[in-house]
Order: sequence, then structure tokens, then C-alpha cells
Amino acid sequence: MYPWLVFIHSLSAMVSIGPYIVLIPMLRKLKSSEGAVTDSYLDSFQFTVRLTKHAGHVLVGSGLLLMWLGDWPWTTPWIAGTFIVLFASLFFLARAFSPTIRKLREPVHDRIALVRKLGRALYIYLFVLFLMLWLMVMKPQLW
Repeated sequence: MYPWLVFIHSLSAMVSIGPYIVLIPMLRKLKSSEGAVTDSYLDSFQFTVRLTKHAGHVLVGSGLLLMWLGDWPWTTPWIAGTFIVLFASLFFLARAFSPTIRKLREPVHDRIALVRKLGRALYIYLFVLFLMLWLMVMKPQLW
């Protein structure tokens, strides 16, 4: 059972990070797109946020099961560090993408500034995801 949980945990980590990488080239195209093309790019962003949110639920659930079955204590530095980063990222994710995407769908807005804001949110969130991935893979002794 444990090896399957490790596989599910790893797969959900990939699904939580991978789709955001695909969005990077879309940022440039979003600055100059029009009409239905813009809507398709924004739909891709919304789908990615929704998909990774659900993959994150699987990731956390499988991680908790792995902790329980593997007898890892909460006080393990890399686990505690990961949960600290995770809870901080939840607040960021809640405000990072959806409000900006909604504003980009409105007819009157400063598209360049909003796309820059969306790009900044994307890169910050990727950094946070890679930080959690680093904690899980490298298992550093933080204290």
C-alpha cells in the first residue's frame, strides 16, 4: 500500500506543478490576443487553477496518509516547513489568479498591467511549488 501512496503522491505533485509551466508561453500571447482567442487563454488559466487545486487535495491527503503509515512526526523539519509554506500558499492562491482573470474578461481594463500581474502571480506560485517540492525531495534538516 505504501509504495502506491508514494506513487499517487508523486503523480499529484506533477499534476499540481506541470500545468503552470504550460501557461508561461501563453502570457506573452495574452498581451495581444483578441476576442475568442483571449477567452481560450483565460479558460486555460482557469482550468489550470481548478485542476491543480484538486490535485493539491490529493497531494495533501496522500501526504498525510504517508506521514501516518510511515510514522513521520509533525515535528520533522521538512514536513513542518512544507506545511508552513503550504498554508501560506493557500492564501496566495486564493487571490492570485481568479480576480485578475475576471478583470481580464471585462471590456475596459489595462490589459498589459493585468497580464503582468498574472505573470508575476504565476512565477511566484511556481517558486512556492518548487520550494515545497525541494523540501519533500531533499528533506533538509532545518533545525
